[in-house]
This record gives sequence, C-alpha cells and structure tokens, in this order.
Amino acid sequence: MIAVRIDEAWPGFGDSFTVADLDRMPSDGHRYELVDGALVVSPRPTTVHQAVAGRLYGILSAVCPDEYLVVPEPAVQLDPATELAPDLVVVHLDDVGGAKFTAPPLLVVEVRSPSTALIDLNRKKAVYEKFGVPSYWIVDPEPARPELTVFELRGSGYVLEATSTQPLTVSHPFAVVITPTDLTRGLPR
Repeated sequence: MIAVRIDEAWPGFGDSFTVADLDRMPSDGHRYELVDGALVVSPRPTTVHQAVAGRLYGILSAVCPDEYLVVPEPAVQLDPATELAPDLVVVHLDDVGGAKFTAPPLLVVEVRSPSTALIDLNRKKAVYEKFGVPSYWIVDPEPARPELTVFELRGSGYVLEATSTQPLTVSHPFAVVITPTDLTRGLPR
C-alpha cells in the first residue's frame, strides 16, 4: 500500500468519487465508504462495537455450513461509484479470494453506532436492497438493551422479519439462534 495524504486522494473539483479514488484514501483511522459517488466518512468504531461484531462473528462461524464463510469488515463493491465496508458478511466460499466482494453477499450485518444509525437504517439498507443482498441485519449494541433487526429480501424489496431483544432464531442464510444480550454481556454501559 502506498501512503497518500487525503488531498492527494481527493478527486478533481466537481468530480464524483469513484472506487478508484476510495482505494487511494489514507489509512487514518476513519472508515471510508462510497454511495453513488458520495463519500461517507465514519469515525473508528468503539471497542463495544468491535466486541459485539467479534462475538457475533464467533456465533455465526460456529454454525456456518462448509460452503459459506463469515468474513469481518470486507469491502463490498457494488459498482464503480459504490463500495461499502459492512461489519460482517456471509458469502459463498467460491466468492472468497479477491480484494473485494463484487457479488451480493448472502448476509450483510451492520453493528449500529450513534454516528451511523440513520445511514445503516436508510441509505445502506437501500443500497443492499438494490444490490440484491438476501438478508440484512442491524445490531444495536446498546449494552442496556441490545437489539437485532432482521430484513429479508422479498421480490425487489426488504421485508422486516423481526426486531428483537430476546433470543431469535433466524433461518437465512442458515439456521442460527442469536441472543442479543449474549453480544453485550459484561460490556460497560
């Protein structure tokens, strides 16, 4: 990787961002994503956020069928002007190998942060829906009341399957029981 300053990675005046521009962004502790040529910059996730994502990774990986793989924080490129970095994805094992996933993952999981809540619930959800991601989960990692929201693609749109603070059995992309309180147990409030 070549180190660049942010002004060196910035596209020309009046130009939209592209994935090529995004690939040149510096590794400066921010998460850079691109939605229809618009740059979305998020701060580094909190340690609670990372712990919740890690615990969910462990739960999913423990029951993941051999033909699938759970991948943390991958790049998912939807087109030349849109690339996201979800917290977790489940993909076909055959799709693993490149620097980015360019086919729709079977499942995308976003762990919500105060700074990204509206983007996760609206903009990213719409992008994943359009890309054809069959299952989209949003985890609210609030230690006092963790919650899992599950959307499933039906036709061309997402349907809210469940929102739960209690143990929840999901069947897509494979059967697994998620207990939101297990994701935050012992974490500071």
